[in-house]
Amino acid sequence: MSQDPPAIDMDEGLLARLISRALGRGGDYADVFVEREHSLVLRWEEGRVKEARRQVVRGAGIRVLAGNQTGYAYTEELDEPALLAVADTAAHIARGGSGESADFTENERPEHYAVERPLGEVALADKVALLARIHETAAGERGVEKVQASYAESQREILIANSEGALLCDRQPLVRLNASVVFQKNGRRESAQLSDGGRVGLEFFDTHPVEELAREVLRMAALRFEAIEMEAGPMPVVLGAATSGVLLHEAVGHGLEADFNARGTSKFTGRVGEKVASELCTIVDDPSIPGDRGAINIDDEGSAVGRSVLIEDGVLRGYLHDRISARQLGTELTGNGRRESYRHHPQPRMTCTYLLPGDSAPEEIIGSVRRGFYAKNFSGGQVDIARGDFVFNVTEGYRIEDGRVTAPVKGATLIGNGPDIMGKVSMVGNDFELSRGTWTCGKRGQYVPVNVGQPHVKISEITVGGTRAGAAS
Repeated sequence: MSQDPPAIDMDEGLLARLISRALGRGGDYADVFVEREHSLVLRWEEGRVKEARRQVVRGAGIRVLAGNQTGYAYTEELDEPALLAVADTAAHIARGGSGESADFTENERPEHYAVERPLGEVALADKVALLARIHETAAGERGVEKVQASYAESQREILIANSEGALLCDRQPLVRLNASVVFQKNGRRESAQLSDGGRVGLEFFDTHPVEELAREVLRMAALRFEAIEMEAGPMPVVLGAATSGVLLHEAVGHGLEADFNARGTSKFTGRVGEKVASELCTIVDDPSIPGDRGAINIDDEGSAVGRSVLIEDGVLRGYLHDRISARQLGTELTGNGRRESYRHHPQPRMTCTYLLPGDSAPEEIIGSVRRGFYAKNFSGGQVDIARGDFVFNVTEGYRIEDGRVTAPVKGATLIGNGPDIMGKVSMVGNDFELSRGTWTCGKRGQYVPVNVGQPHVKISEITVGGTRAGAAS
């Protein structure tokens, strides 16, 4: 597919001068990253819009590589003197080598976020109406004490030019709608929240009605009044489809980002070609799913993107790379150089990471557990990259008794080690789903949109943290 007209209008002559200046002290590679982002946030509370905020951010970052040295500087000003000063700063940081600028060629790219109703062309009243519909659906429910909702959109435009002659542009829409409720019953309060969205236009909510989002939040909050204490201890665990992929993202995905492996600080360092998971596991990172929150047409270095097979039938096949890690490890780029904004340098990051489906029906997986735990939804977690240890908070979980999902539970966490747990995957479902959650991933102070997915999965044993001691099998 041919590339659209440039999202950001910048003279090619100026770009060439910036590249040349950046290489003036002998770097062997340089790139210019220009960004403009328009954002809108609406916050609904007490039956009306309580906050409306628009913001426009723009700026440019210039990077120079000289062997293993990196120079990076940025500016909010896009006039030539300011940009040349930034190029000089980056050049001073990374000295050595000998590079030359090349003539630019506008590279083609795919299109992974076709939009029918562009966010910037939709009336503000139509966006406020989405929040009002959430309120109308939830506020009348008996016991509901508070309804809150928010709408956030951004339209990010980027331009990337480098000393290899590449020139690329992209427009990246992103929308997120969040609903939350607080229930009150017999003096006790319970709450829940849920989000939906992606790299889409407002037509997304024609096929994903906000009323469904509101009703699901109501269900989750009401369920917590029925929840019982969860027994703690090692036990079989069934992970639900879709949202449970966040465990995969944290416990395995981060360890496969190549910068950790280039430094030798990942549990997966030096293990390409080795078995690192159950043979039932094939894990991929895929930025090409249309409209997905983790989708990108190009990465933030201007590299082509594609589906990367990380683990295949339990065997580690490779890592996720940016330009620097690919240099260090002597391998090809994977198109995973991502950055939060022009103020940040790129680093290897996930996009949409998921586990491919297997052959087992979900009912068969649950039916194979005599006593254990069913983890359906998560709020996120933490992982130690070097050791692979993780802790996850379960927002919706149930006991499994005699092969049946029974009582909802509260206060449950999952505790384990990523590589160890992946080796204990004993059944993989045939019901693959992508999460509709609107995940944001943090790494070294940078935050980027991502997504996750998986089918139902049985893990033969994980330590479940709970509020009372117990044992299961």
